[in-house]
Amino acid sequence: MAETVAVRPEEGRGPGGSASSAYFVYEERPRLLEGLRAYGLIVAMWVRSTMAYRASFVMTTFGNLAATAFDFLTIVLMFTHVDALGGFTLPEIALLYGVSATAFGLCDLLLGSMERLGRRVRDGTLDTLLVRPVPVLAQVAADRFALRRIGRILQGLAVLVYALVTLDIAWTPLKVALLPVMVISGAAVFGAVFVAGAAFQFVAQDASQVQSAFTYGGATLLQYPPTIFAKDLVRGVTFVVPLAFVSWLPTLYVLDRDYPLDLPEWVAFLAPVVAVAVGALAGLAWRAALRTYRSTGS
Repeated sequence: MAETVAVRPEEGRGPGGSASSAYFVYEERPRLLEGLRAYGLIVAMWVRSTMAYRASFVMTTFGNLAATAFDFLTIVLMFTHVDALGGFTLPEIALLYGVSATAFGLCDLLLGSMERLGRRVRDGTLDTLLVRPVPVLAQVAADRFALRRIGRILQGLAVLVYALVTLDIAWTPLKVALLPVMVISGAAVFGAVFVAGAAFQFVAQDASQVQSAFTYGGATLLQYPPTIFAKDLVRGVTFVVPLAFVSWLPTLYVLDRDYPLDLPEWVAFLAPVVAVAVGALAGLAWRAALRTYRSTGS
């Protein structure tokens, strides 16, 4: 699918053969490519703005890293009183935590601004995005891009490295290949949830907390082993909102542990397929929600 996105003047004769010093030729580009290009340009603008105050950037990034580190510190303190949680040791939970935190950190960096969409819908400022010749989704996702969120990624990677160094895992080529795949696929799954939540805000208008329950709340849920949760919750996170494919299923395969729902081992490799499927559904939800938008009229 393509849309008209650019105009360039050309010398010569205009339509109908009349002499003209310049006339305009409309170039068409695929919508996806134009969206990625627009996203990159907006992100670059915000990054330049951020790096104009480098000391502030360093301090806010460190603050973001320190704040998220308290999540794992809580788990560490918990293990000063217990030897295992749900049958999992601290390094095993660190692997769950590291995969989930890194995947969510990547998504939060790239799409974290989506949660502010409800405010734009309420005050009518979304109208300014609709009249620009670039996809609205790219503009909303890149709006106020916060490079300081890289601190969350660094913290998640630090815990992930600690887990990989500490654990005695029987590595196979499949397990090695699965590590980067589950981080990237996990970020894509979280991204789909962000987009679907933003689409819901077109209807609810003030639903950022509902969206956060599935994004930030889902990331926190996945940092703990599934064995401590009720099976109904595990089923919901597996088959309804498939966050289990972010870390639970692939990580338990790496650890040679059984999943509480007795699913076959090959399910752990479905993370990329699930990411594509939920991404497509989220895209359809976004398009449907955008068509229902009505300006405030103010």
